[in-house]
Amino acid sequence: MSEITKRRLRLGMVGGGEGAFIGEVHRFAARLDDHYELVAGALSSQHDKAERSAKALGMARSYVDFEAMAQQESEREDGIEVVSIVTPNHLHAPVAMAFLKKGIHVICDKPLTATLAEAKTLSQVAEESQAQFLLTHNYSAYPMVREARAMVKEGKLGNIRSIQVEYAQDWLTHSLEQTGNKQAVWRSDPAQAGLAGCVGDIGSHAYQLACFVANTQAKEVLADLSSWGEGRQLDDEANILLRFENGAKGHLWASQVAPGNENALTLRIYGDQAGIEWHQETPNELMYSVLGEPSQRLRRGNGYLSDAAASVSRIPSGHPEGYLEAFANLYCEFAEQLLTATTNPHLPTLATGLHGMRFIAASVYSSQNNGLWVPIGH
Repeated sequence: MSEITKRRLRLGMVGGGEGAFIGEVHRFAARLDDHYELVAGALSSQHDKAERSAKALGMARSYVDFEAMAQQESEREDGIEVVSIVTPNHLHAPVAMAFLKKGIHVICDKPLTATLAEAKTLSQVAEESQAQFLLTHNYSAYPMVREARAMVKEGKLGNIRSIQVEYAQDWLTHSLEQTGNKQAVWRSDPAQAGLAGCVGDIGSHAYQLACFVANTQAKEVLADLSSWGEGRQLDDEANILLRFENGAKGHLWASQVAPGNENALTLRIYGDQAGIEWHQETPNELMYSVLGEPSQRLRRGNGYLSDAAASVSRIPSGHPEGYLEAFANLYCEFAEQLLTATTNPHLPTLATGLHGMRFIAASVYSSQNNGLWVPIGH
């Protein structure tokens, strides 16, 4: 990683109290490169839970109301400079707007919001704020994903024809939400998850990864969404055809009801000269196949890779890097951007999230209307 000003940014967090999954991931990521110090949080709306969680983390200031936190922290000389939002989807927009209005930078988990209307409102608020915004599509920060993007931009695949991405899990094969599982309950509840289930939760990751590496966006979609879980109101599987702005065509399959799959995110891109293939469960490898030649297995940490890959690679080749390091790469690059007044084109922004919400909304509308081709729009 590049050397940057050695000053810790004062970090706050909304959500992520005891029993939460993604909040702990964000805290690991913030600590890994020592660019942040977690000093305040509204870790829960329940007072006792918020206090216990803050005490366990050694946090200086604890709140139960995020609006009060935004107000009071903005008035302190030692108030937070950045806030991480790790709540269920329905709180992303109100929390982000509260802090942006106070000039506090925002790091937000995906998807951007629960609805497209919220995303548009949030975008307007962000335009009026001096604060910056990072959306944590962490898969875009793996070294070999950065390598794949560089290869596409350098023309090593030729003209892109086909973009295939899939994200398969099995943890919702049975109706786990009916057992009280916290993660399943909110993801299956339209009031908390928003207009989509699987498409918003993991389909948004798959779509952003495909667009990021291929350096393009889809212009229209044709979607067939399914809800296989008994009594489930939101989709748990999606099959989506994609037509991209660069002329390529593709398919996105996302499923949380595919037995035998844990976190099988896979991307394949084919041009008229070569193809690449990357698997999240073996993230340190990238397959590169030139037409008529033996396939090559490129590996993280080697000198033949691009600067884009090397800049987010931490340790020598042969040592595995993965999920937590990718999150940390985003946190580190965002800190560098804030402290040096530079712009990193690799970072997912609010605009990335707004387009992602347009993709989700178009997919839901297409499926509800018997598979119409629906434009994503801008």
